[in-house]
Amino acid sequence: MGLFDQVVGAVMSGQATEGAGNPLLAGIMQLVNDPQTGGLAGLVQAFQNGGLGDIAKSWVSTGQNLPISAEQIQSVLGSSGILQSLASQFGLDSEQVSGQLAELLPQVVDKLTPNGAIPESNDLVAQGIELLKGKLFG
Repeated sequence: MGLFDQVVGAVMSGQATEGAGNPLLAGIMQLVNDPQTGGLAGLVQAFQNGGLGDIAKSWVSTGQNLPISAEQIQSVLGSSGILQSLASQFGLDSEQVSGQLAELLPQVVDKLTPNGAIPESNDLVAQGIELLKGKLFG
């Protein structure tokens, strides 16, 4: 387990009893920091490969975030096993996960790319921790 996973686990376990935040947010942060999937850059690339590059680029850019539907999330991430993995991790079905990802993912990517570019992975850990703190404690 990496340092980021430990921090996320500590933050999430400390807040779980209070019902604060969305546990899927921690799953997203693990995804954007997972070197096996290419991290945030790999996630954006998956949307580009799935024909939704303009949507993903809008989340990274400094302009308006384009919305994405649960069906579009399913079309890009469904075959990779990501949705099923998150669903089993959080006790949800893949439709619930894709619906929540449609709401959360644009915001998370936007917050992790404040300068309109995908940062180095070390920067993502620090930004992810701040994002989690803001969602859970704010």
